[in-house]
Amino acid sequence: MPPFAPSTLSLALVTGAARGIGAAVARAFAATGAAVALLDQDDAVRDVAADLGALALVADIADAGAVEDAVARVEREAGPIGALANVAGVLRSGAVLDLDDTDWQACLAVNATGVWNTGRAVGRRMRARGSGSIVTVASNAAAVPRIGMGAYAASKAAAVALTRCLGLELAPHVRCNVVCPGSTDTAMLEASLPAGADTNAVLDGVPEQFRVGIPLGRIAEPADVAAAVLFLSGPAARHITLQSLTVDGGAALGA
Repeated sequence: MPPFAPSTLSLALVTGAARGIGAAVARAFAATGAAVALLDQDDAVRDVAADLGALALVADIADAGAVEDAVARVEREAGPIGALANVAGVLRSGAVLDLDDTDWQACLAVNATGVWNTGRAVGRRMRARGSGSIVTVASNAAAVPRIGMGAYAASKAAAVALTRCLGLELAPHVRCNVVCPGSTDTAMLEASLPAGADTNAVLDGVPEQFRVGIPLGRIAEPADVAAAVLFLSGPAARHITLQSLTVDGGAALGA
């Protein structure tokens, strides 16, 4: 059985699809022959969509009205959404006592409220049709404390809890699951490294920050995370809901 069957989930909406994991998820869905619609606040999403022959939408997922308009347009122009992949996310790092309030608010707005907005707009339509799958890309930081990542970790933990609650409310016909990546080769990871640092600290760990390395000895590629999203979205995972799948090379030690 293929991990994603266009006959059962003919259209996937992917948020945060302009680059990184979101773009990889969009490409993974498209590679199965499924139609995709891509949503991002960054105009670069149009370039990714053009490569895939997909519908591109530029909108802020923190804006409930903009999300509702975008979802309505997708269903009007491309058809019913069978799979939603919540991939959009931002990282604002800094100690809890020092981080600016605007950074805290930005993390919550995109990482948590964004999932709230898309889950509600798409979930209502899926419930009415009696089918669908929602996968939220969170982070292993949602379960493991990280120094300097309080705002990010809290917002991702909120996204995990929200997705599980949504899945319970939308059962039995709509499944909702979470993928929790660890360090992944994206612009976000590069931006999170201290000036002059390289990925060796990520691989080997930082004892003074109580952070272990990556047992599998490699940084994930976006495609590694996309594969997990594809699996949870498709019929091979038809009896899986309310679950979190961690894709971090063992960095969270199974937490």
